Amino acid sequence: MEKVLRVFSSFEAAEEADDEYYASLSPQERVDLLLDMVAAYRESLGETGQRLERVYRVVELSES
Repeated sequence: MEKVLRVFSSFEAAEEADDEYYASLSPQERVDLLLDMVAAYRESLGETGQRLERVYRVVELSES
């Protein structure tokens, strides 16, 4: 990925440029970006990011 530095005169202009950039990406490019972010997050967790945590809960149903 080519890195580009741009300077904006306002936060609104920067937000608009971000929106235009992400709208111009193909669906596959968007998925690739998401997977890169997930991988970076899991790397930051270290060993705990190597496995998925099993989560469950038991909910009592009320009799109506």
